[in-house]
Amino acid sequence: MANKQDYKEGEVTKTIEKQTAKIPSDVFLIAALGAMGVSLALKGMKKSHTALFVGQWAAPLLLMGIYNKLVKLEGHDATDRVPGE
Repeated sequence: MANKQDYKEGEVTKTIEKQTAKIPSDVFLIAALGAMGVSLALKGMKKSHTALFVGQWAAPLLLMGIYNKLVKLEGHDATDRVPGE
């Protein structure tokens, strides 16, 4: 049975993880809440189509926040880390 150590991430994935790990996780939560607020305001201004468009940003932003958190907890650096760093 293969274990976690048997699989290594590619260089592109490592680069993406290094960059996304720099962003605080709460940025994504704030952005998602902001999208919901803007959507609500647009709905109140009778711009329903735009409100739906902006409101749909909340889910992807929250998913990016989850990805961000997972990278920080379980990303390639968890297995590539040199002891003592």
